[in-house]
Order: sequence, then structure tokens, then C-alpha cells
Amino acid sequence: MAGTPRTPNSSVLFARGVIARLSIWSTLRIAVQEQWGGPGGAEKRTLLASEIVDAFESADTALDDEYVEDLLLQIMEEEFEVRVEDGSAESVAKDIVKIYDEIREGKAEALEKFEALAEKTKNKKVEAIQKVVSDDEDWDDDEGESDEDEEMEDVPQLIQRLEPPMKEEPEVDEDGFITVKAKNKSRR
Repeated sequence: MAGTPRTPNSSVLFARGVIARLSIWSTLRIAVQEQWGGPGGAEKRTLLASEIVDAFESADTALDDEYVEDLLLQIMEEEFEVRVEDGSAESVAKDIVKIYDEIREGKAEALEKFEALAEKTKNKKVEAIQKVVSDDEDWDDDEGESDEDEEMEDVPQLIQRLEPPMKEEPEVDEDGFITVKAKNKSRR
């Protein structure tokens, strides 16, 4: 049994689902918005959707989410000149396979869900949060890790901006002289 939708209507529904899912993928939205691959990002997004739909329609068997993820990563790197390493392509791929499977079964719940989300995010600008990773953060300490630490791994970290230390106002005594304070220097 071939893994493609059989009716023209199901192919259209699947294409709509892929377009909707890709339109809410924040990484792709930022790539289009910031023109990472140059101008024409919206056309490249459409190309990405058509590549995915074509892959499903030309496959002899149903495609798995790993294949779809690899396809997403490859096209993002080729067309938008970005290596996606945040794990988001995996969830997008799983959702696309789910949309495909549901439409093949005559259902449209996932399609409707993603189209509703796409409508809500339409014309909204995406803001990226940059995370600075130092070499020290690569070190992994499994001792003392609690369940709370593991839960926090999935939460995006915000960058704390370092502000210069506030200078203290000079202390003026009653005669008008400025009191000089010694700096804290520890001697060893």
C-alpha cells in the first residue's frame, strides 16, 4: 500500500496542514522575517512545504518523522543558511507525520488545530532570545541534580544583561571634606 493520500482532496488538506504547521514554526518564522537566506523568504517557506508534500506523495511507504526532520534541517540549511540545533525540527516533523496520518484516516483535527494557531500568529512579529553558551556550560555534573533541575532544562534561559556597578556618592563630612574609603584589598 502506497503511503500517499489517495484523493485530490486529501492531498490539498495535507498541503494545507503542512503550510499551517510550518507557518507557526518560530525558527522558520524568524528566518523568513530576518531574511536569513536573503530576500524571498516567504517563497522559500512555500518551497519547503511543497518539498515535504512531494516527498510524501512520491514515497512508496509512509514516511517517518526522522526522515521529515532530516528534510526540514537540510532545506533550512540550504535555503535559509541556518543550522537548526534547537530540537524544534523534531516536533515539527512529528506534527507533519501526524497530520498526514490523520488525513489518510479521514480525520482533520490536527489540520484544524494548526490552521487555527497559524491564524492567531499571522502578521505577528517573532522575537528571538539569544542564549550565550560558554565553555564552562558544556561540563555536565550529574551529581546533585534534582527533578526540578531536569524540568528546567526545557525552559529557555534569558540573558541577564550586566550593568556597570553604581558609583557611590562621595561622603562629605560636616566640615566639607570628602571621606576617602580604603578599597577592599585582601593580602595573602
